[in-house]
Amino acid sequence: MDENASGGDSDDIDWNTDDELEIASYGLPSCSSLTVNDGETIASSTEASSSAGSSSSKMIDHFVGMGFSEEVVAKAIQENGEQNTDLILEALLKHSASSSASSSKSKLIDHFVGMGFSVDMVAKAIQENGEENTDSILETLLTYSALGQSPQAEQHINSDQNSPELDGSFLDGFSDTDSFEGEEITNPDPDKEEKLVSLASMGYSVQEASIAMERCGPNTSIAELTDFICAAQMAKAADALLAEIEDKPRPKPSNGYHKHKKRRMLDYEKPPIDEPIRLPNPMIGFGVPSNPDVIVHRSLPEAAAGPPYFYYENVALAPKGVWDTISRFLYDVEPEFVDSKYFCAAARKRGYVHNLPIKNRHHLVPLPPQNIYEALPLSRKWWPSWDTRSHLNCLQTCIASAKLTERIRKALEECDGEPEPPHHVQKFVMDECRKWNLVWVGRNKLAPLEPDEVEMLLGFPKNHTRGGGISRTDRYKSLGNSFQVDTVAYHLSVLKEMYPDGINVLSLFSGIGGAEVALHRLGVRMKNVVSVDISEVNRNIVRGWWEQTNQKGTLIDFADVQQLDANRIEQMINAFGGFDLVIGGSPCNNLAGSNRHSRDGLEGKESSLFYDYFRILDLVKNMMQRN
Repeated sequence: MDENASGGDSDDIDWNTDDELEIASYGLPSCSSLTVNDGETIASSTEASSSAGSSSSKMIDHFVGMGFSEEVVAKAIQENGEQNTDLILEALLKHSASSSASSSKSKLIDHFVGMGFSVDMVAKAIQENGEENTDSILETLLTYSALGQSPQAEQHINSDQNSPELDGSFLDGFSDTDSFEGEEITNPDPDKEEKLVSLASMGYSVQEASIAMERCGPNTSIAELTDFICAAQMAKAADALLAEIEDKPRPKPSNGYHKHKKRRMLDYEKPPIDEPIRLPNPMIGFGVPSNPDVIVHRSLPEAAAGPPYFYYENVALAPKGVWDTISRFLYDVEPEFVDSKYFCAAARKRGYVHNLPIKNRHHLVPLPPQNIYEALPLSRKWWPSWDTRSHLNCLQTCIASAKLTERIRKALEECDGEPEPPHHVQKFVMDECRKWNLVWVGRNKLAPLEPDEVEMLLGFPKNHTRGGGISRTDRYKSLGNSFQVDTVAYHLSVLKEMYPDGINVLSLFSGIGGAEVALHRLGVRMKNVVSVDISEVNRNIVRGWWEQTNQKGTLIDFADVQQLDANRIEQMINAFGGFDLVIGGSPCNNLAGSNRHSRDGLEGKESSLFYDYFRILDLVKNMMQRN
């Protein structure tokens, strides 16, 4: 309601509003010639009013010249009158001090919001601790994050609003429990609580952190826990790619395949859903170059014996029961779990099911860089002593935004002049570095890896994914879903002596040709390669590499594994004389991705393509045995 509706005078009227200025611009009407009792015309009053208005205008200009806004000055004059300039000045100074305090609080809120906390959470923490003690505020915020007790009960802190690749919960498909409602936490382990706080401060929700700790075990390091979650991010870009592809009617697999699949499912009991995944630590499989003789012999089931040899790869940190199912279908061969940090400067935890010999393996020469300093020597100049990383985490399909790296730069520059940044700043920076694999490129400057640096870390030749109309975004997507070449080459190295005249390869879900590059670098001649990948970008990359490296064999590519039915496989076997190696890794979207609408494991839309790998492999084995 308008307080001046009665038409009476009021001290709150702002005579400088647009309405009053508009009215003042009109000329006096003819009634201005009316006289008052003393005989003076109304024009005389108008002149007096004009004189007073000029005085008020000068006073406003005086205080505006001191740095106060015109609106604030006008209000102060209305409240205190024009005569007492001291009261006007005192009112202006009080308003300025109040605005400054409000601005300071706003900057403090922006600072913590920039670290990934919500506005409501920050406001409550400041109210409880005051504005002066930033360390106490940060500690309170981390406690809120870890215990899920923010004012809005926030369950996910997004540290980078400009990165849509991270929307949602990465670990939705990792647990059979979708909610913690009704659960009661008693006697929390201090170490577990500290790890929860650390993961929450890195931008992961309490649910994600808890699932990671449950799956990996209580003694798992922060680096391994973050890598567990990072493994989930790999599939996000592939989710988007596959979502864009129009659903096509797929030919039904042969009856023999369905019968075989049904028989294998009936032969075994389903693993209990509460059985935790058990991964070796250290994750070195049957051996790595630095420790080659962990296991030198293993017994394979008769049905698994090669040739043909097969090699299947997927993320190690898959949901419960997935690797048991994969192993059952692939002739009961136990998976070999390996972390690529034992081969290069970046972690990449993967499981490999294969029937290759494991004796007399050898690594590629020259050895790839084994740590960050060797891989990125120019960064050493800028690398601070408090950044103790020696290896990068899982290489992803997405990168940090410029907004995040700018926020980090500003946070570090605010600490210039100190021997090193305060602990809370170091923690914020290191959490983001581990999460996004940021590297130092200048003083107080961090940046994501360039595509050519990712190529080098994964063992691909320089510019492998560059050019030919391939965008920077596509390069990151394709590289993030690829093999680590040095790791795969170590396993495939036994083929060189077994096939001195060359081999025929059936490469399923080929990606950017990690298997082909590994065989080439090993010196294994590829007589015929049938490559299958749904991404035209990836197929073009493989075709370009094949031509640029002057391969003498024949490369045939298909867009969809469904095109490889029994008739076509038989035609190729007859033409080539069979396949010596069937290699591939089906999509992990429903195993380790952030696909919030599908938590179906190997029964999910994309990850069920594993059964196509088995279908094709089984057809190849049966046909070659008949021949």
